[in-house]
Amino acid sequence: MKRRSLPVAAALAATAALLLTACGGGDDKSSDNDKIAGADQGSKKPTKSAEPAGASEDSPDGVDVSLPKDMNLVFDWEKPKAKNEAAAMDDAANYVRAIYRGIDKRTTKDAAITTYATGEGVTYAKTQIDRRVDGDWTATGTRRHYQATTRSTTNGNSVEVAFCVDSNKFYSKEVKTGKVLKTEPSIDGFDYFKIIMVKFPTGDGLWQASKVFVETKAAKCQ
Repeated sequence: MKRRSLPVAAALAATAALLLTACGGGDDKSSDNDKIAGADQGSKKPTKSAEPAGASEDSPDGVDVSLPKDMNLVFDWEKPKAKNEAAAMDDAANYVRAIYRGIDKRTTKDAAITTYATGEGVTYAKTQIDRRVDGDWTATGTRRHYQATTRSTTNGNSVEVAFCVDSNKFYSKEVKTGKVLKTEPSIDGFDYFKIIMVKFPTGDGLWQASKVFVETKAAKCQ
């Protein structure tokens, strides 16, 4: 995981100014040609920067993405050689961590969400968090991310990060009782994600999720 600093206040200001719209969450709409679906959406430039915060293993941009020990997100993939694609892949992972941190903290307003998401990426994250907060669930176990690929737009400002997810050992847990709602392994536990990452204008290598496409029951991930 890379270490860099981010003007966090700028990220908050930029994201707050966006009009949130519905996001992809069903069938994958991305085409097979060189054009990346949803890649035309960029991050909004902030009006001012904040002083950079310190970075650590759980705070790659001075923003906390740490999770409880029983919420294990495994990113079993190799980084691409291209610098922008490697950075976009890192922050796609941070975006996933941000969602589950929001689930753990029972809030959609955690700084990690507004750092690693913009536009429809924020909408998707909030939908996932709200669904679990409303159901009074959190999560526990191991969620594996693998078979990742990347591709960039010609201008290099957008990168599609695609990957498989195996959630067969990742379970819902009731917040009040601590009861783990285990299920039997099945194709329902396999999903295929495509996340459109856009380059943050003033951040030092920061990328934000702007769109999310999910293919559920993904046989190709088995």
